[in-house]
Amino acid sequence: MPERILAIATVLLALVAPALSAEPDRMVFDSIDGGTLRLDGPALVTNTASLCGFTRQFDDLQALHEGYADDGLTVLAVPSEDFRQELDSEDAVKAFCEVNFDLTLPMTVITPVRGAEAHPFYRWLAQEHGIAPRWNFHKVLIGPAGEVLGQWGSPVRPTSPAITAAIETALGD
Repeated sequence: MPERILAIATVLLALVAPALSAEPDRMVFDSIDGGTLRLDGPALVTNTASLCGFTRQFDDLQALHEGYADDGLTVLAVPSEDFRQELDSEDAVKAFCEVNFDLTLPMTVITPVRGAEAHPFYRWLAQEHGIAPRWNFHKVLIGPAGEVLGQWGSPVRPTSPAITAAIETALGD
């Protein structure tokens, strides 16, 4: 009888263990357009906010999207209310970005980027790499294998030579 209980417990553990250890995929985000966005390959991920003084950087993010998307770069905008400068709804964020910046680059829903409620991508950055946005428009370049290749603070424009050189290296140009 103890062998039978042990056998049943082993089978149950084998069935339950994957669910217990499964963590959300850090490279998957909810899209502002519905559905999900998966980061496969090089990506420049930027936490954004519509009411921030750095919003002019949306033009640079769009330029990177237009200039490097065909080469395999994903430029992802991650609206966040963590610094209290985002609009109240995804619809408002999307409309603001379309009207003011003609954005066509991928964008997530409003997403936490700091603390315990942060998206798994941002928790991974903080826990594994010591990287946490100090403000809006913090940029992180992810390489083809999902590795962190660089990070830049809010004042650094997305089209700066440092970022474009890192992007071109990641793309193998």
